Amino acid sequence: MKILNLFVMVVGVLLLLAAPALAQQPTVNSLTLSGRGVGAGLGAAVTILGAGWGFGRIGAAALESMARQPEIAGRIQTAMIVIAALLEGATFFALIVCILMAGGAQF
Repeated sequence: MKILNLFVMVVGVLLLLAAPALAQQPTVNSLTLSGRGVGAGLGAAVTILGAGWGFGRIGAAALESMARQPEIAGRIQTAMIVIAALLEGATFFALIVCILMAGGAQF
């Protein structure tokens, strides 16, 4: 829990310190990132981390329940695949939103 708190504080400080740099007016030939690009990148990262954690939880729970009741392993596997497909669909939707948001970024 201490590592998670430290990570959240570091990300918060980085975002607060990056705000003045991202608020500058872009010059003609500069390569500054816009807020949209940074937001889309962070959104995609959080989406992928959440999906990975979700798939891990689904797999762990399915394997544990199959080990407890091997006679209904086929039904558990079917339910696991349906839930994983729904999670993957939500993940793709979030990634598409991030890609569309990054499309308006100016580099």
